[in-house]
Amino acid sequence: MICRICKGSNLTRFLDLGFTPPADDFLTPERLNEPETHYPLEVMICSDCKLVQLSYVVPPEILFQRDYPYESSTTATGRNHYHTLAKDVATRYGMTSADLAVDIGSNVGVLLEGFKGLGVRVLGIDPAQRMCEIANRNGIETIHGFFSEELVQEIVRTKGTARAVTGTNVVAHINDLHALVRGLQILLAEKGVFVFEAPYLTHLFEILEYDTIYHEHLSYLSILPMRRLLSQFNMEIIDVQEVSIHGGTLRYHIARRGDYPVASTVDRYIADEEAKGIYTMQYLMKFSQSVQKHREELVWLLKTLKRDGKRIAGVSAPAKGMTLLSYCGIGNDTLEFLTEKAALKIGKFTPGTHIPVVPDAELMSRKPDYALLLAWNFAEEIMKNLDAFRQQGGKFIIPIPTPRIVG
Repeated sequence: MICRICKGSNLTRFLDLGFTPPADDFLTPERLNEPETHYPLEVMICSDCKLVQLSYVVPPEILFQRDYPYESSTTATGRNHYHTLAKDVATRYGMTSADLAVDIGSNVGVLLEGFKGLGVRVLGIDPAQRMCEIANRNGIETIHGFFSEELVQEIVRTKGTARAVTGTNVVAHINDLHALVRGLQILLAEKGVFVFEAPYLTHLFEILEYDTIYHEHLSYLSILPMRRLLSQFNMEIIDVQEVSIHGGTLRYHIARRGDYPVASTVDRYIADEEAKGIYTMQYLMKFSQSVQKHREELVWLLKTLKRDGKRIAGVSAPAKGMTLLSYCGIGNDTLEFLTEKAALKIGKFTPGTHIPVVPDAELMSRKPDYALLLAWNFAEEIMKNLDAFRQQGGKFIIPIPTPRIVG
């Protein structure tokens, strides 16, 4: 394979999570007896530009199919975050009703709702047909397709250039990062900005967020390699901000070179990355060992509870949870069911592990002793919503970064 940023071939594997099916390919009952394709989930680092990336690319047409189930509007925390992001971008860059905001991987349009509420013109792009249908029904114009130079040229022809382009948890999904930046150069208006969010590699390492590694996430981003990518196209990172959503996310502000002053935070983050040694094989192998140790601790905890006659369910069924279940070998012999708010997942079964997904209300009616919180990044909100479960004696298990029981 070749590196997505520098196109070099000097890549080294440091983490192997085995073979897993696509994390969002939830199964209908009819598919339970059909074969499932499992793909390698290996993580590499490029010794030249330092990008951390997957070794194997599952075709996006497989990952983002019509039945793609992730909805960005599921939690109040998520909705508030996206609306605040829209307000911050519109205010910081002085956007008006004449300006256009384009969101790449716009899902059901939650972020664009925030821009629209401020009077800004909006347009979404998303490859999942079901999400586009929901967004358009909700009044957020959304194009069904993958972001490409050809699509961008059509948008500029019919809608004009964009003052702001956004992307939340989407850049890491894109295999051809060079094509992404070329498309941005076409789409962005004069002094236009690209503001995107992605989980921060440093957080992944420090908080042991290995469950965020799955086939949709091709790259695990940090400042140093992103600066290398953009410099090849006369663009630059002008600022970075840390936000708490998804267990620690970095918000990148990007513009053409010289359009805006570069904040001192950019160099400060790069210096911190290098000081911590996150690009050294010694650091990476230590992380890999911590992942293996975490699996042993979590499996030991769950097996001990089962041996003591306790009943365990799971709460929430995010993509990250599917990596955790698969890598740790946690199946329907350990978890009786998973509960969910997302209607697109209820009534289906988890990929690979075949655990049934049921409504949240089932937690109260079936009354397991413990609930494993797979969406641990929303633990506070979820536990508050399901406080009645605790009131009747139930306990939560938060798996990351260290398995712990919350009574």
